[in-house]
Amino acid sequence: MSACKRLLYIVKHRGIWPSIWRRNVTTWSPVGAAFNAKPHRRLELFEKNVGLFGVPELSSPAGFEVTTKRALKDTQELVDKVCSSPPGAVTVETFDQLSDGLCKVADLADFVKVAHPEPSFREAAEKTCIEIGTVVEKLNTNVDLCRSLKNLLDNKEVLAQLDPETRKVAELFMFDFAISGIHLDEKLRKEAVKLHVKLLDLNNEFLMGSHLPNRIAKSAIPEHIHCHFATEGSFIQIGGLHAESSNDLVREVAYRIFLYPNADLMECLEELLKCRNKLAKLVGYESYAHRALQGTMAKTPETVMNFLQLLTDKLSERTAIDFEMIKDMKTKLNPLNAELMPWDPPYFSGVLRAERYNIEPSLYSPYFSLGSCMEGLNSLFTKLYGVSIMSEHPSAGEVWNDDVRKLAVVHETEGLLGYIYCDFFHRANKPHQDCHFTIRGGRQCQESGQYQLPVVVLMLSLPHPTKSAPTLLTPSMMENLFHEMGHAMHSMLGRTRYQHITGTRCATDFAEVPSILMEYFATDYRVVNQFARHYQTGQPLPQSMVARLCESKKVCGAADTQLQIFYSALDQMYHGKPQNRSTTDILKDMQHKFYGLPYTPNTAWQLRFSHLIGYGAKYYSYLMSRAVASMVWKQCFVQDPLNRDMGERYRREMLAHGGGKEPMLMVEGMSWS
Repeated sequence: MSACKRLLYIVKHRGIWPSIWRRNVTTWSPVGAAFNAKPHRRLELFEKNVGLFGVPELSSPAGFEVTTKRALKDTQELVDKVCSSPPGAVTVETFDQLSDGLCKVADLADFVKVAHPEPSFREAAEKTCIEIGTVVEKLNTNVDLCRSLKNLLDNKEVLAQLDPETRKVAELFMFDFAISGIHLDEKLRKEAVKLHVKLLDLNNEFLMGSHLPNRIAKSAIPEHIHCHFATEGSFIQIGGLHAESSNDLVREVAYRIFLYPNADLMECLEELLKCRNKLAKLVGYESYAHRALQGTMAKTPETVMNFLQLLTDKLSERTAIDFEMIKDMKTKLNPLNAELMPWDPPYFSGVLRAERYNIEPSLYSPYFSLGSCMEGLNSLFTKLYGVSIMSEHPSAGEVWNDDVRKLAVVHETEGLLGYIYCDFFHRANKPHQDCHFTIRGGRQCQESGQYQLPVVVLMLSLPHPTKSAPTLLTPSMMENLFHEMGHAMHSMLGRTRYQHITGTRCATDFAEVPSILMEYFATDYRVVNQFARHYQTGQPLPQSMVARLCESKKVCGAADTQLQIFYSALDQMYHGKPQNRSTTDILKDMQHKFYGLPYTPNTAWQLRFSHLIGYGAKYYSYLMSRAVASMVWKQCFVQDPLNRDMGERYRREMLAHGGGKEPMLMVEGMSWS
């Protein structure tokens, strides 16, 4: 065999696999080996570029325009079809096909615009997002389209023949029409569309701006702390809060500079909130919060605020004790500057935990190599659901960076369920948030008779492996991995007929339940013992270390929760009835009422609150989902977290329905009678 043919054979049949760090006692499973492998640039000289996510047109940025045009052409054909068809199940199926065609392009573009390393791809994707978004808003106020659905819902005889899932999807599509102002006259409908389109631009502007670093002249801050920050010529660049720094001055400078108000972004936020309120009022709601909370577990802003106040009242004594402990620790370490400030709690609560329970992350990280954690997830999913995650070689051009891994999710009897792309490693210009992105939703395709497999991306910002060790995770990184994988499995196991309700496309305050529940598995020794092994010796993580880690979470837990309550209350106030005062004045008020630590003058934390875009009026969802996840864990898994019968029940009652069933009914299905 010639050298060229041998090379082709290796590329095609074996891949260019990098070397693996030695493991002296046991061997890695294939999925563990894939994630503990040293990164290696793929050799794609002889492979055809299949395009991002296997979409052939997306082998170049220009492909976004092609896919957008095709989606819009298909959309018009489906609109014509549904408007000319008699009412029946086909009405809902066509609506879902229409929605799927637009979502497959928009969701993919939504991910690429924030994650692709090449600006040309990001710009093309952003243009697609705006173009598709504009069309969606016009469709949501299309009277003929709405009438075809109304004819179905008003026809009791036909409606009675539909299965519950189909009826639910029809009602959800009608709900989308209602909140978009379909009931308005033509002039006001056009006004609603204009506001929607304007909000697309404002949302994008705020989201991008909220992640940008601030900079300050080097001469403005003490020279001895310059080394803690990135530099750019004669400027210091500050792109985060440096909350874990042991240096008080570094934390203070980072807080004051990173949160220093940006006038343009402030104007953007103020305009965004005004537009949201104007749109809500236009379509018949008291406020944007009232509109956003339709269809959630909470239902109304009043319920949310009552929930937040109830939590605050229950936590008040413990929160006060936590702040006192944090202040005492600061006094002990820095008696000359003992006043507790907003940049202090994350660091000093960490010191308290470490001192009390000896949970220095470097003691744990050797047991949490990325490969072993992925093995642990694979083992857990196999035991609970009969599901395995298997590493696959992506084709040329399928992924956007060399270190992205592709996983196939396979059920022991049902076969292939879908794909997860793992974009786990830090890189320049990549958002630092841990996220789950739906690229394609699952659905039963009436056109082909096949099931469209779901595709998702999990994005983390983990450190790269070194020459001497694989990527080693801190306990918090490991928990975040489990959390995001909870979203991914919701997408894989929520095997619905309609993509409109697939997986995580459910009520926002329910969507976090599966991911938060995974955090309980991540800190249970019976689960951790399945995978936590020292990457060099193979020794298991001692049970006492896991116990200390769990106990440490209770330290300052009330103060941590109270911070989330403050953020949630702030979100509600921003989206409630207009108050004729600045967003900063509202922040000061909410911080005083719900958190207690003083507001720092000339800061605007709200300009870094990027969740205002995806979670507008719904940030409380994390807290409500945590309450539900805690209940599910205690009732169903605390006795045996690896119980297959309970795993199957959890899948059947909660994961399988996506957004096709009322959240509270799903919760009741998991509760013991």
